[in-house]
Amino acid sequence: MAIAGVVASFALAVINIAVGVVASSTSVLAVGVEFAGDVLASAVVLVGLVLASRPPDANHPYGHGRLETLAGLLVGFILIVGGAGIAYRSVVAASDSHSPPGVLAVWSLVVAIVVRAVMSAIKFRTGRRAGSTALVADAWNDAVDILSAGAALAAVGLARSNPDRFLVADHYGGFAVGLVVIITGMRVASDASSALADTMPAPELTERLRAVAMNVPGVLGVEKQLARKTGLQYHVDLHLEVDPEMTVRVSHQIAHDVKAAVLRELPWVADVLVHVEPAPSPAQPRA
Repeated sequence: MAIAGVVASFALAVINIAVGVVASSTSVLAVGVEFAGDVLASAVVLVGLVLASRPPDANHPYGHGRLETLAGLLVGFILIVGGAGIAYRSVVAASDSHSPPGVLAVWSLVVAIVVRAVMSAIKFRTGRRAGSTALVADAWNDAVDILSAGAALAAVGLARSNPDRFLVADHYGGFAVGLVVIITGMRVASDASSALADTMPAPELTERLRAVAMNVPGVLGVEKQLARKTGLQYHVDLHLEVDPEMTVRVSHQIAHDVKAAVLRELPWVADVLVHVEPAPSPAQPRA
């Protein structure tokens, strides 16, 4: 999927940059430059996914999954910097005098919108199913391309309809493209930062985790559950409450059964560390 994103972005970048120059359209040129940035962003996602898929080793016992999250963060930074450059270039070009955009400008933007709509839908579905921060970030990148290309198309349409009054709209369209890219980059960077900061998974996931643990015979309660995302999955810490009079051997077996049940029933969990504690007596308050 990431390879397809690189190929599509490269083709759209070449087409829109060439058309932007030939058709004298700042908006189309801005979209082309944005797509060129997408080539770099998609390449970063591809590298991140490849590195994250490596198995755990002695120096990385939790695996290399966070490299995928770092790739998503880098994509966000690329979008912010690229958007700022596009906006600045469009403002600088606003005073330029040139002929109105040609009809090729319209068709190149229409093609870009269609291709990006298809790519975005596929990446969102695949990324969310796999829990990939980087692939979802790349999908948001494609989605914003639709919005920016639509803004550019509106600007080109205005400039072509009445060049004497609205020629400058073509430059404003390029500026709008830059702003949209910056905003999207900030959102992508925020999502990746949240994962790097060990933000807990959604409440419905933690409730499901608790339910799976409580269904194992011998578990009297779940005193604490913690989870941190490492790439596409979470590593979980569970503190179980069991009968304080049972032997260490029996409590260990219960912990083993809980771990097996969680890994079997919850595909978003990579590994589980189980800690066993004595359940409080009815008269004893919980800590």
